[in-house]
Amino acid sequence: MARAIFLDRDGVINRKAPEGSYIATLAELEILPGSIEAIAKLSGLGWRIFLISNQRGIARGMVAAADVERIHQAISQQVRSAGGEIAQVYVCPHDYSDKCDCRKPSPGMILQAAREHSLDLAQSWIVGDSLSDMQAGHSAGCRTAYLGEGEYETADITAPSLAAFVEELQKQLSGFI
Repeated sequence: MARAIFLDRDGVINRKAPEGSYIATLAELEILPGSIEAIAKLSGLGWRIFLISNQRGIARGMVAAADVERIHQAISQQVRSAGGEIAQVYVCPHDYSDKCDCRKPSPGMILQAAREHSLDLAQSWIVGDSLSDMQAGHSAGCRTAYLGEGEYETADITAPSLAAFVEELQKQLSGFI
């Protein structure tokens, strides 16, 4: 069974849209410094990389599903160009009221990826910037990494960026901590 890293998109790979808005086009996509290189590095270290993203804007009619797909294709292409690979992208297009099992904090996207790719969730991580990411990871049995300022008490690692998470993960796996 393979180990994986599940990455949230907005706030982890790219800059989040202002509150109440969505990244709806490629022109609005602003990749965070070092995130593409960090994904490529994780991929090179043997991790299977999955992007898992709530995209409520689709359900609300504010973002076209085809545009979300184009954004994910562009991110995946940038990662490939940097020498890495995103194994698959999972999107929850539902609104809160849909009560689906894929919208984080539910672990549905993680569990689906685990079934489809024979993943060892106990050896896997979710990296996100919200409580719902941490909850999804805990529910699925993954280790968790919170990207943001300060400490996040329910996360195994707290880091200011994806690149900093990769450095901390490498230290932990090397036994330096």
